[in-house]
Amino acid sequence: MKARMTFANLGLHEVLTKAVADAGYETATEVQMKAIPVALAGKDLMVSSSTGSGKTASFILPALERILTARADTTQKRDRATVYGPRILVLTPTRELAMQVAKAASTYGRHVQGLRVATVVGGVPYPAQIKALRGPLDILISTPGRLLDHLQTGKAVLDHVELLVLDEADRMLDMGFIDDINTIADHVPATRQTVMFSATFAGHVGRLAQNLLRDPQRIDVASHTDTHENIEQRLHWADNHNHKNALLDHILTEREMEQALVFTSTQRDADWLADRLAEMGHAVASLHGGMPQGRRNRVLQGLRTRQLKVLVATDVAARGIDVPSISHVINYGLPMKAEDYVHRIGRTGRAGRNGLAITLGERMDTGMIRRIQQFTTQNIPVSTIAGLEPKSPEPRMYAPRPGADADRRPGGFGNRSGAPVNSRFGKPAFAPRREEGGFAPRRDENFAPRSSGPFDRAPARRPAEGAPAPSRAPFKARPRTGGFSR
Repeated sequence: MKARMTFANLGLHEVLTKAVADAGYETATEVQMKAIPVALAGKDLMVSSSTGSGKTASFILPALERILTARADTTQKRDRATVYGPRILVLTPTRELAMQVAKAASTYGRHVQGLRVATVVGGVPYPAQIKALRGPLDILISTPGRLLDHLQTGKAVLDHVELLVLDEADRMLDMGFIDDINTIADHVPATRQTVMFSATFAGHVGRLAQNLLRDPQRIDVASHTDTHENIEQRLHWADNHNHKNALLDHILTEREMEQALVFTSTQRDADWLADRLAEMGHAVASLHGGMPQGRRNRVLQGLRTRQLKVLVATDVAARGIDVPSISHVINYGLPMKAEDYVHRIGRTGRAGRNGLAITLGERMDTGMIRRIQQFTTQNIPVSTIAGLEPKSPEPRMYAPRPGADADRRPGGFGNRSGAPVNSRFGKPAFAPRREEGGFAPRRDENFAPRSSGPFDRAPARRPAEGAPAPSRAPFKARPRTGGFSR
């Protein structure tokens, strides 16, 4: 049995332990127990931990401790009055994750007098960000692209950064941020402490770590093979698109469904599906990287306040969502990479609750489902719903092979190239291109321009072959009966 460790035993300042207790946390998680003491000692870190393991606190608390120590030094305190730029710099792949980190910094730093925290992300007007960057800062949380913009115009000063944190480094590299990260690192003092969090440190992530870190300590507290004991996983096979919709409709009307996060493969699918569910009376909204930041913030607030019951999202937009009342995660569209499946299902079963992760698979998805099972070394149990059983024979699957590098193996059914598959169209998906703080539309998304209203949508369109051309009439703002009040 693992020993329980309190935050007071980790060597943190009493104002931080008080803030942690005020937030309702009594004992540290495994990643916090291992990472916080090493970070407090000023050593570089490479940390792998699963979603929901408490990794944000494992770098925010040492960052706040560093700020308190600096303030206690009267010499540094006097000099700081003429110093501009942040002492702590945190880079995240998405706007939502940046906001979550900023919220954690404010929560754990609530008793740190005069704490200055700023976020610099895409989708937000420049003037407010420039104003925040002009004065002294304690913590700056940013997406790489927007911070690089401010560096190039001379608005961001990073000469006094003492701690550089790269959160979800693997995702930032997948989104094409590697050059931006290296450029930002060149503007940060070489004497800094650097901490990297990543699901994996293989390949290009490992090479980046070698370039940025000095004699780092490796901490690996969880892996993609974790069993997720508090999350029940199910696989429902669908004969076709209509059958998949019928399965989804049934699941969303079950009594035990509190709030659901429905994943799609593309931004266009997210809008289309959210419109369809709204027409059925669900309190629903979509969330993806093509939306203005203000609208995304309102959607997330609606989810947290339970005005929304269903959120339809893409992978990147859902990064950083931490809402304990999400009881169901539904994979309506399969992820582009097997490891994203683990991040998806980690959105449920949080804060000690049980969760349900459901995958709706068509025959074209067999290859990706097999790669997911190989990646996690776990079978996803097949389930059926009475009256909605598939009429087609169940696709042949193979037992997961422990240690298989699933994303490098040849593709399965209908995907000999091994490329990720778009689950609705059945064709290889192109690698995502970076958008500031989020995803740019993929080349196969046929992304529709957004309307100007806060929750107005583009016309709902089902991208099926032979379908009639969609109407260009603007989509009328909801709510419907029982819908999400805007």
